[in-house]
Amino acid sequence: MSAITTSNRAVFGVRQGERTMPVALQVISLTWRNLVTIFRTPSAVIPSLIISAFFLLVYEASLSRAASFLPGLGSNSYLGFILPVSIVSAALSGAGVAGQSIVRDIASGYFDKLMLTPVNRGALLLAAMLAGAVILVLQTSIIMAIALLMGLQSVTGAVGIVGVLALALLLGVGFAGFTVGVALRSGNAAATQGASFLFFPLTFLTATFVPVSLLSGWIQTAAQFNPITYILEAMRALLNSGFDVELVARGMSSALGLGALMFAFALVSLRARTRRK
Repeated sequence: MSAITTSNRAVFGVRQGERTMPVALQVISLTWRNLVTIFRTPSAVIPSLIISAFFLLVYEASLSRAASFLPGLGSNSYLGFILPVSIVSAALSGAGVAGQSIVRDIASGYFDKLMLTPVNRGALLLAAMLAGAVILVLQTSIIMAIALLMGLQSVTGAVGIVGVLALALLLGVGFAGFTVGVALRSGNAAATQGASFLFFPLTFLTATFVPVSLLSGWIQTAAQFNPITYILEAMRALLNSGFDVELVARGMSSALGLGALMFAFALVSLRARTRRK
């Protein structure tokens, strides 16, 4: 065991008696390592990208005429309204990659070796979550490029597009955190992949196809408590109506709150796993 500990200390640039690597560098190193691992299996990423692009094409083709009667939507603006739904879909479909990288490390024994090193436990979790978020940003960039080819015109220009990517990054951190927590608790690839779809109902208990003001009854109430609602509204404001500080702030805070909650869940799951050892 001492040999393993010494070997893994070398990975993080520390030796016996030396100070550990700064937490920020640990996060960067582990995130890079997770990204390399994920890109070695592109089949884990490509299907979710294809599904999201397909949804965007279908939604635009079948629902684009809704722009003529939905309040606040002008001509050719439904594409900007529905695009965030495809981004959320990509987040749901691709969130499992972060958890799957943890499952692979558990199965290979590498995760247990990492636990013998002085690596910060929070950095270990955050790196996996950030890797999943980066994958979502890459997917979102491709989906955004497709939307631009389809005629998307962001009223806030490049700044709005960057803002949407930032929101996608934060959303990806939250969804990835959930799958990381499930991976730590189960250590099972199938359970981890299936867990990502527990968020799927949230995309329909919100203003998916119409503004919140057009919803009624219990589904309007559910949408008002759904954090995805405010993330969608922030993205739509950046693409369609302009830089609304209040909407963007609510979207950012909702995404940050979701990410913090899921990080706490992953941390509790890690502690539960270490207690079983």
